[in-house]
Amino acid sequence: IPAFLLALDSGVTTLELDLAVSRDGQLVVSHEPWMNASICSRPDGTTVAQTEEMKYNLFQMDYAEIKNWDCGSRGNPDFPQQKHRSVSKPLLRDVIIAVEEHIKNYTRYEVNYNIEIKSDPQGDHLFHPDPKTFSELVIKTLDEYLPLERINIQSFDFRILKYIHQHHPDIHLAALIEGEKTVAEQIELLGFIPDTWSPYFELLTKEMVAEIKLLNPTSRPHHHVRVIPWTVNEVNDMLLMKTWHTDGIITDYPDRALRYKNTFGIRPDSAR
Repeated sequence: IPAFLLALDSGVTTLELDLAVSRDGQLVVSHEPWMNASICSRPDGTTVAQTEEMKYNLFQMDYAEIKNWDCGSRGNPDFPQQKHRSVSKPLLRDVIIAVEEHIKNYTRYEVNYNIEIKSDPQGDHLFHPDPKTFSELVIKTLDEYLPLERINIQSFDFRILKYIHQHHPDIHLAALIEGEKTVAEQIELLGFIPDTWSPYFELLTKEMVAEIKLLNPTSRPHHHVRVIPWTVNEVNDMLLMKTWHTDGIITDYPDRALRYKNTFGIRPDSAR
């Protein structure tokens, strides 16, 4: 939560986050559905070996247990500039409440939520619920707190996207893309054209961006498909994505992007 609030103060337009599910059916904001050995420590302060981290499966832990783990004091070795702080993996609803309160009292501008449902067929009923159960849990929770127009759901798992497209067609969807399949091959697998195409940025070419932006989303035929690549962390790559006319970027370093806020079209009054 402190990182999300800092991002708000930095002027981001969208918060991107991943979801897991606890044993008692609560939505937990977590990059992995287990306790990452690099950043998480047990309630008694002891660390977890890399070889055993997946044993601490969030889907097999009640949130009362999850919230007692510290996943911030040690910091992430991949981000040496990160400030260390004792924090636990939060619930989605607590993130939304904190963000909306911060928006109301400090930043004074609304942001969107780009929410990844982390699942795959091998993980069903082991690390997460089946696609229908997972999707409905997410949508039910979001509907309690946010208007649909501020929500985008993304996933690498096309089963998730297909289910939501069929049963909740008003929700904006983003296809997360990796691998070497062509755009046409990916669309054939998905079975419809999503609102947003989000490939790993190194998979993109200028020609591919132009090709995708000629497409119209199945649910919104009068719009063009947005191209928002992940994870663009180096300034030169950020600037390259802009020259290719992507509609945005997903990055771990919004502060770097904001140095070029006029170039990226970020609202000047959103950065403090």
